Amino acid sequence: MKANFSAFIQFRFLFSNSQLFHSKTLLSLNPARFLSVASLPYPEALEDPTESLSTPSTDPSDLLRQWGCTADDISKIFQRRPSLRRMEHKNLQSKLKILSDLGIESSDLTKILNCRPRFLNCRINRCLEERLEFFQTLFGTKQVLLKAIVRNPSLLTYDFHKQIKPTVAFYEKLGLSRSDLISMLLARPTLIPRSSLDDEKMDYIRRTGVEKGTRMFKHVITLFAISRSETIRQKVANLEKHGFTEDEVFRLFGRSPFLLTLSVDKVQRNMTFILGTMKLSASLVLDNPCLLFLNLETAIKPRYFVGGKIDDMGLLPRVKGPSLLRAMRMTEKRFIKAFISCHPEDVARELMEYYRSVKCVRRLAESSKKHLCKGFPF
Repeated sequence: MKANFSAFIQFRFLFSNSQLFHSKTLLSLNPARFLSVASLPYPEALEDPTESLSTPSTDPSDLLRQWGCTADDISKIFQRRPSLRRMEHKNLQSKLKILSDLGIESSDLTKILNCRPRFLNCRINRCLEERLEFFQTLFGTKQVLLKAIVRNPSLLTYDFHKQIKPTVAFYEKLGLSRSDLISMLLARPTLIPRSSLDDEKMDYIRRTGVEKGTRMFKHVITLFAISRSETIRQKVANLEKHGFTEDEVFRLFGRSPFLLTLSVDKVQRNMTFILGTMKLSASLVLDNPCLLFLNLETAIKPRYFVGGKIDDMGLLPRVKGPSLLRAMRMTEKRFIKAFISCHPEDVARELMEYYRSVKCVRRLAESSKKHLCKGFPF
């Protein structure tokens, strides 16, 4: 009987202590906090508070946006170079920092990335200090160096010891002055990767008759150096079949070396119209090579046809003889003023309508040609 009574007392004591502990625990809780937590959905109620801290974005698009690229620019960059979406944040940031430290502004940086998105996949930190020191000495000022890099960002990716230094030494050995070399590097971005002069090309240069130190020497040397021998032969043969001799063609290249930049198709179309429709001689083209640079559809044809209409209407001044060549070299505004607007209002209106209608005529299937922007021409 005594043992049962003792067990009963111990049980009462434990039960009362449990009730006391439970009541104190409930009183120590903040009711407002308890209700706010209880009212949240289950995942948010158990969220780790450390996860709410802001972390820097690792999205390449955010980083490009910080460096001045618009949403449209970023879309074009990723469309042209989808792998940039997966580029490591630290790697991309380090390359953009190199360009920024060079002094390239965000507008220039955006232009580079728009035209050369694969540029960021290249190693631009190879021999960087040695490369920049060499370029600083070559270009003279930092402003000219930045202009050259924006014009041709591949200056930071070309092999420094196998391409850049040998090419510069190559042109200096040929007799190009430092200022001429700088102007050619700015004008011809393909100068470093494509320069080569063999015996055949050196013979072509000799036949142009251009001497060292003359104004055209730098253009002749660089254009022959970056052109393939096969391409040069094709362009020479194309002019030969229109009545030029081979020696005349090379002398023409010496006086107007930029003819080497024109396509075979363009020269052929212009020469066919000049000789066949305008009935001019090849010797006249030899003395006026500017006729080969003019646009056939927007300049040569419409101005020649307007001259014919002026002649049919018996108006003055006429677009014939020396006036024809002068009219071809004029700007659009000056041509209209000299040969169309000078007439009475009703006549000028008729001539202007005819001139516009002739200019609207395009080559067959010209409108269906695809013009793809592929960035820098190198």
